[in-house]
Amino acid sequence: MPSESPFQIDIPTTDLLTYLFPPSEAASDTKIWIDADDTSNSLSPRQALAWIKALGAGLQALGLQRQDVVMVYSPNHIFIPVAYLGIAGCGCIFSGCNPAYGVEETIYQIQNTECKAILVEPSLLPTLLKAASNLNFPRSRIFLFSDKPMNTIDDIRDWKSFLPPSSEAGSWNWESMNASQSRTTIAALNYSSGTTGLPKGVMISHQNVISNVEQSIYMRDLEQPYKRDSRPQERWLGFLPLYHAYGQLWSIVAAARTLSPCYFMRSFNYVKFLENIQNHHITHIQTAPPVLVMLAKRPETDKYDLSSLQNILCGAAPLSKELQNEVSAKYDLKIVQTWGMTELTCSALHVPGGRDDRSGSVGYIDPNASIKLIDDEGKEVGVGERGEIHVKGPNVCMGYWRNEKATKDTFDEDGFLKTGDVAIKDENGWYWIVDRKKELIKVKGFQVAPAELEALLLEHEHVADAAVCALQLDHEELPRAYVVLKSEHKSASTEWDIKRWMADRVAKHKHLSGGVVFINEVPKSPSGKIQRKELREWAKKDSAGWQKKREGAKL
Repeated sequence: MPSESPFQIDIPTTDLLTYLFPPSEAASDTKIWIDADDTSNSLSPRQALAWIKALGAGLQALGLQRQDVVMVYSPNHIFIPVAYLGIAGCGCIFSGCNPAYGVEETIYQIQNTECKAILVEPSLLPTLLKAASNLNFPRSRIFLFSDKPMNTIDDIRDWKSFLPPSSEAGSWNWESMNASQSRTTIAALNYSSGTTGLPKGVMISHQNVISNVEQSIYMRDLEQPYKRDSRPQERWLGFLPLYHAYGQLWSIVAAARTLSPCYFMRSFNYVKFLENIQNHHITHIQTAPPVLVMLAKRPETDKYDLSSLQNILCGAAPLSKELQNEVSAKYDLKIVQTWGMTELTCSALHVPGGRDDRSGSVGYIDPNASIKLIDDEGKEVGVGERGEIHVKGPNVCMGYWRNEKATKDTFDEDGFLKTGDVAIKDENGWYWIVDRKKELIKVKGFQVAPAELEALLLEHEHVADAAVCALQLDHEELPRAYVVLKSEHKSASTEWDIKRWMADRVAKHKHLSGGVVFINEVPKSPSGKIQRKELREWAKKDSAGWQKKREGAKL
């Protein structure tokens, strides 16, 4: 039998704007979204709502229809929450595009989403225009998107140019949703590789977002010395990218729901990260294991006063209890783990926010959700036994965008989402992540799909075949390629040539930083499927040598 969460809560069944801005209540004047570099550049919920209504009205005036996609290609800034909530609030779909993407990756997302408008931060305009030109995407539907007023660049207008006057925008109202509409209306299209294959658009409904925020806040408040209605004021640092589910959930929606000031960093820089914690007296951060490695190891950390920091929520990739405990002890704070994936809106397991856990656990099942652990024979396992996590709950996505086969393959016969992560549970209902069944590689918390890199490698004129897997080093994974060269080109390319060729075509987290190895043949099954288990064994044997090689390079 599936294990049910020990917690049940009432979750509002409506749309995102009604959830965050109830018509019966005045929007708050508390500054919530704040530029970490210039704190005078900020938005309160009341200010944001005026912009959200203007954007919703403006998109409808442009002729966008319900459930049309608007792509936002930008680093973090205080108007990203306006875009996220304004686009979803008028019935359209928000899709964030990684600002590190190059032309080909951006082309893929424009094509796959079939977006009807694009908001682009000015520094990214050259890349976006190359991608749009390749697709004949209309320039009239591309708009500059900054938190500062912008003049027209290359005939591309500022996003505020299509907004109605404030008097007209103020009278615009969104359509409030009932429970059925909330479950079936997509709010965000976030890209994930799932358990296998190329990146896919994950359809996240309004109900998914509301549910996961309510689940996450409930778990955060659990076992605390305060009651939920008397929670002390927290101060968050918004360095998680807002095109990503993790950043959207906490830095946009949860920040607004809890009225927690969130100081936005436009991009992650470790020294600036430390400065911001010190200067803004940050109390809570949401992060991933690579940042904990920096806190544990980087010498410049000792130059900054981090005493305001009380709690770290860590997710997006596995965290060892050794690293968890090292950082907890060093800074005298609680590190609580969470586990999830894009298909779960963000999360499905949490350690209670008030507990000082040092076991490496990812905690209890989130409220109103259930989990079963399934072995390789498809049978449910019991306490202390390994099994793939299958999840059902109000935070589980609607499926994959225009990809019925992938959706069907991802859900089991009982409607549980097959996650690809392997866990064990104890008799108290606590879970530990012990392995990964799925193909994807996690680089600094970001997903890398082997199939995407393999397809690109095959475009190289010297490559006959290729397979990509993760090289595991301490607390990080690095993409590693095993490449077969065409017989006539055996001496035409070096491993370094292939690595450099790839680096010119993909975002930094997709670089082949785990190296390139030339082989005679990619291991495949009789049906032609890459034998990834064998690849992982190769990479495991290679990891010690690669570590020495990397340390030697540093010396």
